[in-house]
Amino acid sequence: MIAIISAGIAPGLALLSYFYLKDQYDAEPIYMVLRSFIFGALLVFPIMFIQYILEVEAVFSSEILFTFVAVGFLEEFFKWFILFFTIYQHVHFDEHYDGIVYGVSLSLGFATLENILYLFANGVEYALGRAILPVSSHALFGVLMGYYLGKGKFSNVDHRKKWVLLSCIIPIFLHSIYDYILISHMNWRYFILPFMLFLWWFALHKAKKARVKIAETKLP
Repeated sequence: MIAIISAGIAPGLALLSYFYLKDQYDAEPIYMVLRSFIFGALLVFPIMFIQYILEVEAVFSSEILFTFVAVGFLEEFFKWFILFFTIYQHVHFDEHYDGIVYGVSLSLGFATLENILYLFANGVEYALGRAILPVSSHALFGVLMGYYLGKGKFSNVDHRKKWVLLSCIIPIFLHSIYDYILISHMNWRYFILPFMLFLWWFALHKAKKARVKIAETKLP
């Protein structure tokens, strides 16, 4: 049990630490980051319940449609919903990069509990693959969600709605593509590698842009 819990928590903790420590100027309060992490973890059970009902009732005739709606849309929309209504207006969300910290924290809360439950059901031998794919992809979706939410908060009013909308749409789209690759291709490994490399590049590029934006505001 200890081995499974440790293996389930470790990748999420490592990724969260990485993105948190990249906040070089005004680190977010630990209790706020932890709160977002817990909110993300608490989302697992209602989302799993909804997904179970949709599957049992055969609401979607196509497995691909089920994956797009019940997984990609459902998971990312509810993560966005919690992030928007608990963090967006908060006083501690005062820099562009802060959205990334909270987006990653919330997403990794979800991914970590989901990972632990999966390892309990299927065995600790899946820990490495889970760390490389589902856990890291959730973190990267969280980076992009937080980046565009930060763009929305610190842009002028004319562009705010566009960025806030993209903060929801882009993670949903990328998560759906990720799941589509896994379920629709026999040789999915050949497709998931370039997709994950792109996702890492895209997310790290946006994180760097957010840090540069902060650095520019700190210049005398």
